[in-house]
Amino acid sequence: NMKAIEINGEIKVYNKLPNSWEGVMGNFSKLSGEEIRAYGFYDVVTPDYNSTIQKLSDIFWDADNKVFTYSVSNIEFSETLEELKEAKIKSLKMNALNNLSVSDWYVTRKAEKNIDIPSSIITERDTIRSQVNTKETEINNLTTKNAVVEYSTLI
Repeated sequence: NMKAIEINGEIKVYNKLPNSWEGVMGNFSKLSGEEIRAYGFYDVVTPDYNSTIQKLSDIFWDADNKVFTYSVSNIEFSETLEELKEAKIKSLKMNALNNLSVSDWYVTRKAEKNIDIPSSIITERDTIRSQVNTKETEINNLTTKNAVVEYSTLI
């Protein structure tokens, strides 16, 4: 688990503790938690946040909990609401294309050899297209950037 230390007003984060530190030559990381804290190293705690619409900002010392942690702030999307919707609809259509491509060979076989496409495949393909239409309408009806960014395009 990550540790951090504040040195001259600057917080340095360590994914793993150094092997040696201030007179402890080797096995520094093997010291007890209490001994490591005595040198100024404390746990780094990452707060819960939604990485789709939020980001971690500067690390700071939380004196009440005796840990280093991060501020959470909202991501400011530079794209317009319409641009985000266009990108989300493009992603939706790519997912549909990928889902339809699995059964495209039935359509090709029908065109080349006039062998009927099984009704279950026709139903499955129609369902995919119907879901795209429904989801595209839902995306276009969204009113905030966060709602668009968080919207799932999985079919």
